[in-house]
Amino acid sequence: MTSSGTTASGPYGTSGTPGAGPSSAPDAPGASAAERPRGLLRSGFGLIGPRHGRHVLSVDQVDSLALPIGDDGVVIGVDAGGQPAVLGLNRPTPYDVVLIGGLWTAQVLALRAAATGARVAVETGRAQAWMQMVHAMGGGQNGMSVHDVGRVPPQGASAGNPVLVVRDCGMRPPRGRVVAGPWQSILMLLPYLSPVAPRLLRQARLVGVQRVSPDEAAEIGRALALPRGDVDSLPTLTDGVTLWCADRDRQYVMTQPTDAETGLFGTPRRMD
Repeated sequence: MTSSGTTASGPYGTSGTPGAGPSSAPDAPGASAAERPRGLLRSGFGLIGPRHGRHVLSVDQVDSLALPIGDDGVVIGVDAGGQPAVLGLNRPTPYDVVLIGGLWTAQVLALRAAATGARVAVETGRAQAWMQMVHAMGGGQNGMSVHDVGRVPPQGASAGNPVLVVRDCGMRPPRGRVVAGPWQSILMLLPYLSPVAPRLLRQARLVGVQRVSPDEAAEIGRALALPRGDVDSLPTLTDGVTLWCADRDRQYVMTQPTDAETGLFGTPRRMD
């Protein structure tokens, strides 16, 4: 780049200084086609604007910038303090979620995920239990589909087209053909514990536990290394309450339905 006022080849291929004589005026006799644009600039047309310094930050100042990228996702309820609890299901990395709980909670999560723009594919052996939700969403035209166990086709997930696959395949779900990947999360619903549950819990990035029996609570406590207080609380959880566990983080969340969700699914319940 050259500074103004120096001899250089300009954008129109002309060399010279700004102080050229009258012969280079736009209307001067004999002015060449290349000289006319430069003359227009000097006569007040197409003036070059003021020069400003670039908007730059030093390396130290970059840390002062902050964007709210950690609090977007699906609102799954409220925490113990009454604040919204948000679950980020649309991720650029594989994300496996296991929910030991009821169909009601899984359906509310699926509906809310669809409301955020994600496509929802349900793999289930009880398709009739999901069809009311599909019809309410426009008969599958709004990004929700139901498939038999083992029949979920590739979903083609992407950053602009995230996918949630809900696996409602009973206590002993077979290995899925469609697995978690970039922008494709898996929500595995287990009504109760089974021999395959410990393996699924170890593989999951996030585990949700609703009311279970004392024996199940003890086994879940060992698998997730839960404190004694949480193990004792699991058999006493009320309908709609889930203990969500990720690594060493734990949070109790109450899922409160909207009027539309109550009309579609009824009131919160643990048993189906």
